[in-house]
Amino acid sequence: MNEGNAMSRLALRFCAWSEHWFPDAWVFSVTAVLVVAAAAALNGAAPTAVAKAFGDGYWTLIPFTLQMCYVLVGGHVVASSPPARRLIEALARRPTTGPGAIGMVAIVTMLLSLIHWALGLVLGGLLVKALGRRRDLPMDYRAASAAAYLGLGAVWALGLSSSAAQLQANPASMSRELLAITGVIPFTQTIFLWQSLLMTAILVVLSTLIAVKSAPAPAQARTATMLGVDCALAAEDRAPASRPGERPERSPVLNLALFALGALWLYGEFAGKGAIGAITSLNTYNFLFIMLGLLLQWSPRRFLDSVYEAVPSTAGIMIQFPLYAGIAMMLTAAKAPDGSTIASHLSTFFASIATRDSFPVVIGAYSAVLGFFVPSGGGKWLIEAPYVMQAANDLQAHLGWAVQIYNAAEALPNLINPLFMLPLLGIVGLRTRDIVGYTFLQFLFHTPVVLFLLWILGLTLTYVPPQIPQ
Repeated sequence: MNEGNAMSRLALRFCAWSEHWFPDAWVFSVTAVLVVAAAAALNGAAPTAVAKAFGDGYWTLIPFTLQMCYVLVGGHVVASSPPARRLIEALARRPTTGPGAIGMVAIVTMLLSLIHWALGLVLGGLLVKALGRRRDLPMDYRAASAAAYLGLGAVWALGLSSSAAQLQANPASMSRELLAITGVIPFTQTIFLWQSLLMTAILVVLSTLIAVKSAPAPAQARTATMLGVDCALAAEDRAPASRPGERPERSPVLNLALFALGALWLYGEFAGKGAIGAITSLNTYNFLFIMLGLLLQWSPRRFLDSVYEAVPSTAGIMIQFPLYAGIAMMLTAAKAPDGSTIASHLSTFFASIATRDSFPVVIGAYSAVLGFFVPSGGGKWLIEAPYVMQAANDLQAHLGWAVQIYNAAEALPNLINPLFMLPLLGIVGLRTRDIVGYTFLQFLFHTPVVLFLLWILGLTLTYVPPQIPQ
């Protein structure tokens, strides 16, 4: 019996361990809350201050929570439409082997994530389900689902939807205090640096190779059927309207009228902000997908059925995101009598031990560690940027590369943090423990490679003082 190569056997061991020991994401989230609360109390913050920070922060991510729910709903509505289904099904017919299918999922997901992370996450998950419906393909459904997560765990922050790069390129989005430290940093000095493009290409190739090499041999592969996952497409209701009240539901008139109104607003957004500026707003992105869903689903009945099908997948997001908001607030707002916080202690420590040459490794490692507790690309950058960018100025490190250090390192904890796995898990019908063995293997390879690339490529860049607009 073919037992696979050393890497696939290692991945299976990680999976066996995680399936036995890894708790549900809710347990993990609550544990993280209690650890941070205890750390803040040990730092000298009063228990009432810790509790206040947690309670005050709990609801601060509600807009983001709803946005993430809409990412799932909007992506599902578009991707489950007849045209998108035909495209996904065509892609799903191409692979002839399980590892080949997993490699295709990895590449498609990462390339789409460079355009927008949510696009890669949703369509990657739906592609995995389409592959899972093939009875002739001995594909490990867990490994394929983990491959669909690689966009968010490897390269998304190096692409167009990088929150940090977008913030630094738009002075109107920054506070005066932050602008005085960093100045305006255009895309040409962050995501479009040749050093950044090279690092992105290396990570795409590395991630795909690991995904393919770690895929279980056919004898060890656990298909969707073995895991009890139903990958069948929902049956379409093609019956004609049986009563007058159903006729508007099955006519495209309402969808087309609403789409026309939304398209006019989108035209104004794209004309005023440009394609990149418009699409990087998560509200605009979600609105675009909802409008596209209306058009592609054609009738209100089909559109609503697709929405109802997607909504149960949002349960994990709705109940767990507020916990992470509370963690972020405890890190930054639960103050000791001397005014210090857990975040300030961490920043002082890491910034004090860095030199110009070691800056990428030290700050990269720090950002990755903090990202495990504050898994929010844009929100975490607002926490880190003042002291990280000030340290870059003091050490005369390239400011644009400092942003990319953050971006590359910020993705690392995503590989083992269950927070952003939730949308994908809702789509593919698995739990965190089912895929974290494979993503942990990616994490083991990515961490030294990313830190090395940040260091060696950073040596090719020279410091440019902040460009502060008048």
